[in-house]
Amino acid sequence: MSLIVSISGIRGTVGGKPGEALTPIDIVKFTTAYAQQLAATVKGRRPRIVVGRDARISGEMVEALVTGTLMACGADVIDAGMASTPTTEMAVIFTEADGGIILTASHNPKEWNALKLLNAKGEFLSDEEGQAIMRAADKADFTWPGVDSIGTITRKDFTDEHVQAVLDYPLVDREAIRKAGFKVVLDAINSVGSIAMPRLFEALGVECITINGTPDGRFAHNPEPLPENLTGLSEEVVKQKADLGVSVDPDVDRLAFICENGEPFGEEYTLVAVADYVLSHKHGFTVSNLSSSRALKDISERHGCTYRFSKVGEKNVSTLMQECGAVIGGEGNGGVIVPDFHYGRDALIGTALFLSNMAHKNLNATDLRATYPDYYISKNKIQVASQEVIGKLLDTVHKHYANEKCDTSDGLRVDFEAGKKWFVLRKSNTEPIIRIYAEAPGKEAADTLAQEVIAIINSIL
Repeated sequence: MSLIVSISGIRGTVGGKPGEALTPIDIVKFTTAYAQQLAATVKGRRPRIVVGRDARISGEMVEALVTGTLMACGADVIDAGMASTPTTEMAVIFTEADGGIILTASHNPKEWNALKLLNAKGEFLSDEEGQAIMRAADKADFTWPGVDSIGTITRKDFTDEHVQAVLDYPLVDREAIRKAGFKVVLDAINSVGSIAMPRLFEALGVECITINGTPDGRFAHNPEPLPENLTGLSEEVVKQKADLGVSVDPDVDRLAFICENGEPFGEEYTLVAVADYVLSHKHGFTVSNLSSSRALKDISERHGCTYRFSKVGEKNVSTLMQECGAVIGGEGNGGVIVPDFHYGRDALIGTALFLSNMAHKNLNATDLRATYPDYYISKNKIQVASQEVIGKLLDTVHKHYANEKCDTSDGLRVDFEAGKKWFVLRKSNTEPIIRIYAEAPGKEAADTLAQEVIAIINSIL
């Protein structure tokens, strides 16, 4: 059982004790704190709040608690129902609402759920805003208005509006994609990807074969879109002689591709390929988090542009993007952020831009991948017992590599001047683990570096 409160939201396993899991009491408490903080900023009227959810088994229950609590707080609810995370974010913009709550635990297994809180721009709250809500929730000094002040609820599906916004984005070349005659296989993981993505493909003139397409939250495999979890998709791509396999996570903000031969394109290279296309049309800064492949840096420099890295976390990436005026950014986990579309990871706009890139270059996925630098990231994790242990680990590893280029803005990142390699050691925002990522030109070099760091950690634990 777990309850994790961070910049990534209020996330936990469903069922258990308050404070140890995401319980109905926790849901009401955090929702009330958010609603009352929001009400204080809109003074003199009812706040309008969008709520959307993925297809998790617990989703309907959590949605009922959240919408009911918001109404009890005097807020008017716009219920987007089952909708992708980017669709819910866009719905805040479409309706000019005051905020939003997304009910999803993203890539976590089916027993997890979460409340992700949005501002009036459809973006995640800042750390400062989130901390204020956490303090209010802990204090729980709540007063609810009387019966005459109960809020209202309206329901609307925003998926078609989101798809139309993708079609209208200037760099999405609908005609080139249609003429290419692409055939794709979609793995929708039995969640809301099965609602949004087929509508997008139909609108783009792409033939789509969907597997795991029932939005009932009973994930057909581990929901994180990693190669080891996508063997069924790989097999189906080859069987159907498709041009591409497309995998999304349960809330459709992460995106991974399978090449026509059944081999992974590489989730780290989703953003790289989209950035390559965007930068071929307009120049500017690029941003990803410090655990993402340096391939984005290489591609940025190839186009005469500058790359910067941020702390891990979508909000940290989008904040740095806004500060430097980036034209494209995201995370190496398959999260693409197109800033003049909206500041959120979005698999729909990411897919449309990726297909535009393939169509413009007239390359299949394998040949497109071969045009990019070939790095490998060894991704590892270790269960940890306490914050005190994490601090000791970071200090010890930092001292060991003191002669290299070190960055401690978010855990520890060490860059080696020789060999184009780096590693990151940091606490996860979403799970009680330490992540160890190491990248180098080639799997053997990356694994060797990762095991070197792991050996130092194991000597302490």
